[in-house]
Amino acid sequence: MESSILRTEDFNAWFGSSHVLKNINIEIENNQITAVMGPSGCGKSTFIRCINRLHELTENATTSGKIFLDDKNIYESNPTLIRRKMGMVFQHPNPFNTMSIYQNVISGYTLNGYKLSKSEKDGLVEESLKQAALWDEVKDTLHKKGTFLSGGQQQRLCIARSLAMKPEILLLDEPTSALDPISTTKIEDLLLDLKKNYTIIIVTHNMQQAARVSDKTAFFYLGELIEYDVTKKIFINPSDTRTQNYITGRFG
Repeated sequence: MESSILRTEDFNAWFGSSHVLKNINIEIENNQITAVMGPSGCGKSTFIRCINRLHELTENATTSGKIFLDDKNIYESNPTLIRRKMGMVFQHPNPFNTMSIYQNVISGYTLNGYKLSKSEKDGLVEESLKQAALWDEVKDTLHKKGTFLSGGQQQRLCIARSLAMKPEILLLDEPTSALDPISTTKIEDLLLDLKKNYTIIIVTHNMQQAARVSDKTAFFYLGELIEYDVTKKIFINPSDTRTQNYITGRFG
């Protein structure tokens, strides 16, 4: 597939003897939002942690198979370089609490020892906050702590922090589960805007969210990829009864 940016081949992951991802084969398309859904413990978060090579930082965590980014196997690349190409946003907003809004945005550079001029930093901060739809709300308070912001603003700050590093893919692990409905809508609107420039993979428990924002949906169950298709088809006419049962609330 010409437009795929990421693909896996017979990919497996374990925590010790627990086999949490089983022979995953998937192609993620460029400039699309792919939702990953399924019940708790089905391997969703492990899947995206393997994509940016965070999984292996856990003791006794192992993998087999291949994940290709731009046709290069990420497990044959430097993990630090891979993580730089993948922006990661977690369930709970986690701005660095000792840093200002400004410092948070450029923290990926400062923590990795990059030397930037003041004008480069200023430009990155403004561009990233604008991309995260936060600039107008914080441009007069850039040197206040990021933790003074509301939960929804903090999550958009975390998105800005990821975007500042110019990633190819944005990985979001239930980014709105700790937020109120208004903040959730803002994040969803933001994702629809960001997909013009980024490929987005969002893990979500919220089926309505998957239906609202994603182009394609992957349904995971007990570590297996059960079904992967255009989101509308997954919700209206799934091929597998397990997908149907999950969507209609028979389990999950």
